[in-house]
Amino acid sequence: MTTSSPTGEQYDLALEHDGHRVTGVVTQVAAGIRALAVDGIALTETFGADEVPPSACGITLVPWPNRVARGRWTLDGREQQLDLTEPSKGNASHGLLRYTAYQVVDREPHAVTLGATVFPQHGYPFELDTSVRHELVPDGMVVTHTITNVGPDRAPFAVGSHPFFRVGDHDPATLTVTLAASTRYETDEASIPVGTVPVAGTAFDLSQGPRLGDLDLDTGYRDVEPDADGIRTTTFTAPDGSATELWQDPSFEYVQVFTPRNFPRGGVEGLAVAAEPMTAPANALASGEGLRWLEPGETWTGTWGVRYRAVGA
Repeated sequence: MTTSSPTGEQYDLALEHDGHRVTGVVTQVAAGIRALAVDGIALTETFGADEVPPSACGITLVPWPNRVARGRWTLDGREQQLDLTEPSKGNASHGLLRYTAYQVVDREPHAVTLGATVFPQHGYPFELDTSVRHELVPDGMVVTHTITNVGPDRAPFAVGSHPFFRVGDHDPATLTVTLAASTRYETDEASIPVGTVPVAGTAFDLSQGPRLGDLDLDTGYRDVEPDADGIRTTTFTAPDGSATELWQDPSFEYVQVFTPRNFPRGGVEGLAVAAEPMTAPANALASGEGLRWLEPGETWTGTWGVRYRAVGA
């Protein structure tokens, strides 16, 4: 483990199973995923232990994902003002634990559970105990979020994560992305939703697996079609048929797809893709959409994960 990193301790994980090896690195700061691989095949983007996560790579987003417009929302008729952490757009962005050092709750060779408390502060007068468990499994990783309201009042929250995905060494531009979502959010110049529109027949329709190199997205999706078990998936498929898949349990109904072209790799910027599992869309504190409320002493748990699909699997 490294202690002189802007992301704190680096928790190396490993799992041997049936002749296969799964490895990962989780960071203390923001309980983030810095690396994940199956048999040496990278499933997520990575960055150096001496670097701040580029474009929020891998971090946990709590008690809201994405943005809150102007950091303002209303609680029981009283306006709340969050600190503006995205000054270029005038928003509160990515929750309150982005730069927080989590503490180890449980540690195993193949898993780590990290915990951190959201304390009452500007615009968020609540106290939440939070934990994130990253557990390696034979085909990838399972991530479990737990939130407990330890304050005296009913508390609102939403949860998300910000992983960037790869399929080994395949050029991200050659990957296809498949997401069975029928609706997207239209946004204003500050990236705040102003409405929803159908995606069928538009450049935002990912149901037929368009190439990432042809896309320019920072787009929130809802009405994602679940399978029989309520699982929603986003799949990145390489030209050879291998794939990395994000899956979300029924509590994660939303996903943000982001395709920046300035993601740094070894000093060279290029295309990358994030698919962000979220329990609520952008601006949820203000709009109320997808927002959950916990009574004092109540606990919520939600799960998502990453899995690798080999050629022919």
